[in-house]
Amino acid sequence: MPFEKEHSVLSEYIRSKGLKQSEQRQKILDIFLETEQHLTAEDLYNIVKKDIPSIGYATIYRTLKLLAEAGLCRELQIENGMTRYEHLYGHEHHDHLVCTGCGKLIEIYSEEIEALQEIIAKRHDFVLEKHRMELYGTCKDCRK
Repeated sequence: MPFEKEHSVLSEYIRSKGLKQSEQRQKILDIFLETEQHLTAEDLYNIVKKDIPSIGYATIYRTLKLLAEAGLCRELQIENGMTRYEHLYGHEHHDHLVCTGCGKLIEIYSEEIEALQEIIAKRHDFVLEKHRMELYGTCKDCRK
């Protein structure tokens, strides 16, 4: 079964909260995980609706919140006010380049940036717990 670990994480979280298991949640999780993009709730709704025509937008939104609480995805509050969701579980930490023209998100992985953050924190006797970095600009497509 694909995404077996993720399904196990979700099932355990649902059980711990005393919620009911549902096939819809499991299907939404599968579709979300199959889509390697930074999705809005509306994006996911439009994709899921093809498989589950009776699905409501509120179900998608609540399921995304549940996935975030379970540690399976992360909410990205982008400066333009749009909330997107990205895979979290089993994914390496990364930061983002955000295009202010089209809203494209580009994942960046940089050992140098991570090391520099540790140096800066140490210099200020600061213990880092987490961070998020977004660099805003214009992608090459929007500059054409």
